[in-house]
Amino acid sequence: MKVIAVSGTKNTGKTTLVTRIVAELTRRGFSVGTIKHTHHTFDLEGKDTWKHREAGAEIVVGSGDETFLTVNENMDLDQILSMIKFIKDLDFVVLESFKHCKYAKVATSDIEDEFIITRVNALKMNENDVKPIVDLIEERSYGILQNLDCKKCGFENCTEFAKAVAKGEAKTGTECKTESDEILLRVDDRIIPMNFFVQDFVKNAVVGMIKSLKTEEFGVYEGKKIELIIRDKD
Repeated sequence: MKVIAVSGTKNTGKTTLVTRIVAELTRRGFSVGTIKHTHHTFDLEGKDTWKHREAGAEIVVGSGDETFLTVNENMDLDQILSMIKFIKDLDFVVLESFKHCKYAKVATSDIEDEFIITRVNALKMNENDVKPIVDLIEERSYGILQNLDCKKCGFENCTEFAKAVAKGEAKTGTECKTESDEILLRVDDRIIPMNFFVQDFVKNAVVGMIKSLKTEEFGVYEGKKIELIIRDKD
C-alpha cells in the first residue's frame, strides 16, 4: 500500500487535486483510500450519531448502505494508516494536508519539504494535467515507513530511503524490503515491523495452529484472512 500526500496552504486547490488523483488512480485499476486532516468535527450537530457522541459514547458507528466510524480522540497518521491496512487491502492512500509527514507529496503552494515530488498550481489545472502527476505518484511514492533502519534497501535509514525515492534518486524498483502486505502485526494500535525471518515464523506458527482446528464447522473453508487479538488485562 503506497501513500501520497497533497499538501499546501489554505485555498490552494488541495481537495480538487485529491479528487482528480483518486479518479485517475481508479481509472488505472488501483484501489484507493483517502485521509483528510481537518480541525473540524465530522459529525453534524443535531444528528442522531452526534447525540450519541454528546451523550458520552467514545466510538460511534453509523451502519447502513455505508459504514462510518467516529472515534472521540485525535489519532495520529501512523495509527490511521495501520487501521486502514488492517481493514482493507488498498493499492494507494491519498492524504489531504499532513504537510509534516514523511511521505511523498504533491505541493499546491510554496511550502518547503524534502519529500515533495512535484509542485503544481491546482487551481489552474484541467483533467488532463493530472495524468503526468499520477505517473510520478506511481514512480515515487512508497509504503508505510517501517523505521527499522535495516539498510536492506541500500540506504542508511528509512528516512534517507524515503527522501531518495521521492526525489527520484533511487534506482527503479527500489522498495522497502521488510514491509509486507501478507502479514501485519499491530500492538497497541501501532504497526510493528518484522524482518522476513520473524514474518515467516509468526505466519507459520499461527497458520499451523489454525489448520489444526475444524474451521469448516463454522463455515470457514479457505482462511484467506486470519485475525488474532490478544488483550492484556493486567
